[in-house]
Amino acid sequence: MYKFPEGFFWGAATSGVQSEGSKNQVNKSIWNYWFEKEPKRFSGEIGPDVVCDTYNKFKEDVALMKEINFNSFRTSIQWARLIKDFETGEVCEDAVRFYNEYIDELLKNGVEPIINLYHFDMPSELQEKFGGFESKKVVNLFVLFAQKAFELFGDRVKYWTTFNEPIVPVEGGYLYDFHYPNKKDPKLATQVAYNIILAHAKTVNLYKNMKISGEIGVILNLTPSYSRSNSEEDLKAAYMADLFFNRSFLDPMLKGEFPKDLCEILKEHNLTPETTKEELKEIEKAKVDFLGVNYYVPRRVKAKEKKDEKFNNPEYYFDYYINPDGRFNPYRDNNEIYPVALYDIAKNVQENYGNIPWYLAEIGIAMDLNSEGDVKEDGLIDDTFRTDLMKEHFIQLHRAIEEGSNCFGVHQWTFIDCWSWLNSFKRRYGFYRLDLETGKRIKKKHGVWFAQLAKDNGFEK
Repeated sequence: MYKFPEGFFWGAATSGVQSEGSKNQVNKSIWNYWFEKEPKRFSGEIGPDVVCDTYNKFKEDVALMKEINFNSFRTSIQWARLIKDFETGEVCEDAVRFYNEYIDELLKNGVEPIINLYHFDMPSELQEKFGGFESKKVVNLFVLFAQKAFELFGDRVKYWTTFNEPIVPVEGGYLYDFHYPNKKDPKLATQVAYNIILAHAKTVNLYKNMKISGEIGVILNLTPSYSRSNSEEDLKAAYMADLFFNRSFLDPMLKGEFPKDLCEILKEHNLTPETTKEELKEIEKAKVDFLGVNYYVPRRVKAKEKKDEKFNNPEYYFDYYINPDGRFNPYRDNNEIYPVALYDIAKNVQENYGNIPWYLAEIGIAMDLNSEGDVKEDGLIDDTFRTDLMKEHFIQLHRAIEEGSNCFGVHQWTFIDCWSWLNSFKRRYGFYRLDLETGKRIKKKHGVWFAQLAKDNGFEK
């Protein structure tokens, strides 16, 4: 039996923009805006209005959480839904009602809410008018939004996070063109990254100054970088990938400082963002109480075979490669399955970041409708492929905890199959299937297994 620490969090994660829909939303997010402009870029031309409709069905859904023994759940408050007037911070009363009722329903059913403030959902007005996080004005508007959320819900929400995967809007929006505003501009990318870190720091410091009874953290997608070989060139490639994709946010958000090597690289390429001494002090003093970690796949890199003429993105310093001995998920673009990476992440946090309390904020095994198949005679969908792989990952997590890693919970992605950015519903992750035509929630076998796991606070191999 693999037993986990007493009081361990078991649950799932989603976001407001991926689950709520847009009904009665006073402002648009960039996702609504972008879908209206370019619907063909979205799988099946399905936009963010086709969701599981948490806005109307949250009571039904919380009952389903209870059915599979959740004791915690993470979602986000949509900036575009809560704030009516971005400049003054005036709130939308319907949004306040909705979030109050949602939070109260979770608590009434013994489900601890972890509330995230930003999950890729910049209000389109702020993106179009000011450039989103390209602008320090928007940094301050974000802090105002956070303040309103703390004032309204901080008496009941005891766990807050500022950003989910803050590097993704930088990568997707300013380096690789898979998020709006679809700019490929490394200079803007570094400014946006810095401004997000500044927004995070200001929000953390605000929360501490408000003396609210609770904790605040951040959720980072940590992807270990593994070198092709132990050659000096390959090891340097892995170091650089880790520097750009992990330490660029880990170090300032957990240690209050930017990696010196990264600063020198940005200076070399004339990519240094605009900063002030006051801002750097704000970042230095912002201390999070806990870390959320999202993990899905490893990163495999090797030395660069052909040097680029100029820096366009971090791949200036390395090439990707496919592990010839790896296992791959046939249902998600043949992404590598590597549970040991979860152990490596836990040890990195333990050994290099003060063994800060952390939880696995997202982990998921993607399948598609065909691979999950139809509902069986027992009324369930057979996704034992997902359960078998999840066990392997949890064994590695358990090993790290046994060795002293300060992990306090697991949230799987996701509770009900949700809309997922450009992929829409191409991939499924939920404990419950969402029938797009009827909105019906259909339980999967993995949900039955998870219910027993949460009840026992452990599992047998």
